[in-house]
Amino acid sequence: MTENYKAATYRLLEKGVTGDPFGRRVNMVLVAFILATVVMALLDTVPRISAEYARLFALAEAVAGIAFLTEYLARLWVADLHPPLRRFGPFGARLRYALQPGAIVDFLAVLPFIVGLFMSDAALKAFVIVRLVRFLKLARYSPALRSLISAVAQERHALIASFVIIFGAVLVSATGMYLVERHAQPDKFGSIPQAMWWALATLTTVGYGDVVPTTVIGKMLGGLVMLMGYGLFALPIGIVATAFAREIHSREFVVTWAMVARVPLFEDLRATEIADIAKLLRAVTINTGEIVTERGEDADCMYFIANGAVEADFGHSRLKLGEGAFFGEMAMVGPRKRAATVTALERTDLMALSASDLGVLMQRRPELAERILKEAEERAATTFYPDIDIADEELEQEEAALSETIDQTSQANEDEPELFTEPASGEDEPADRS
Repeated sequence: MTENYKAATYRLLEKGVTGDPFGRRVNMVLVAFILATVVMALLDTVPRISAEYARLFALAEAVAGIAFLTEYLARLWVADLHPPLRRFGPFGARLRYALQPGAIVDFLAVLPFIVGLFMSDAALKAFVIVRLVRFLKLARYSPALRSLISAVAQERHALIASFVIIFGAVLVSATGMYLVERHAQPDKFGSIPQAMWWALATLTTVGYGDVVPTTVIGKMLGGLVMLMGYGLFALPIGIVATAFAREIHSREFVVTWAMVARVPLFEDLRATEIADIAKLLRAVTINTGEIVTERGEDADCMYFIANGAVEADFGHSRLKLGEGAFFGEMAMVGPRKRAATVTALERTDLMALSASDLGVLMQRRPELAERILKEAEERAATTFYPDIDIADEELEQEEAALSETIDQTSQANEDEPELFTEPASGEDEPADRS
């Protein structure tokens, strides 16, 4: 029982961003706590507001602190379920997890609450900067922030080189202005370190105006430094932007590639062939309650669920499909009819693979066509549903649910007395549970 709770907690905390729907709701609550506590930490430095809402701030900090402490301890508890950490055992896995950057940020987010239990309010004011560290926790719940951090980390060498170049430009500019202006303004350009402030403000095009050249040569040099600044500071921005775009593209490609690779019809294909199919996917967004496909209509494409959930109505039973699932794969190998009416249970992002697009690719790649058609023939020979778009794997859960319903009905019939009387006139007929 404990292991079940532990596994459920792991899915809730570690899979909530991309998988578990309830986990995503928990993450949204934690994000709300983070934003609320950061705003309160800022407002707490305003004397009038701090004095007027001191009790409210204290109560909110206590609630948020308990929430963050519970989250931190729960993450430590399930740390040994992380695949890379399992081999270190319960203690070793938790120790290594606690030393990871994300876990350190979680600990710092809890620290003000723990310290506040043993310190006065006045002393706790010094911890306001630590409370602001909670803002960094947003990186755990935002794939975009994680991608940005990853992009900066990957390009760290190029960024360091660009900042070295910028520092060199600051040094050269300050030296030049020192030589030109030191006699005219000894109080502002009397040394190279003093002139470096002007050089930095000018290269960044901030131009505070507190230190400006007065000689003609100094003004000419200042204009040249201004123009140089546009190009120099665009260099690290371009590096980060390019790396971020590449990271986003790579992450999306890995997700789509993995979704295609798990489809039984494509599982025996080579990586390059799966990549070619993944490129054909097009994004489709369905709002809550909208119908994706209707039972009986012609099936001309299959769908992958990138985010959200749908419900397939077979008429006699219903099947819920969540993130990472797929349906309609047999439409790829010939004319089929939709076996179920599929409706979005929430806002759902789908990726559609058209049979016609796949057909064009198969015409260009005969070897790919041969492999897919061979797999389709083998699957068609064993399926009980040769004329519909749902394959055996997709129907197993639906059939299991239907079988369970039939068994329950049979058991209920066995429990009924052998002498059975017709219902009196005006009474409702028993519901057909099958």
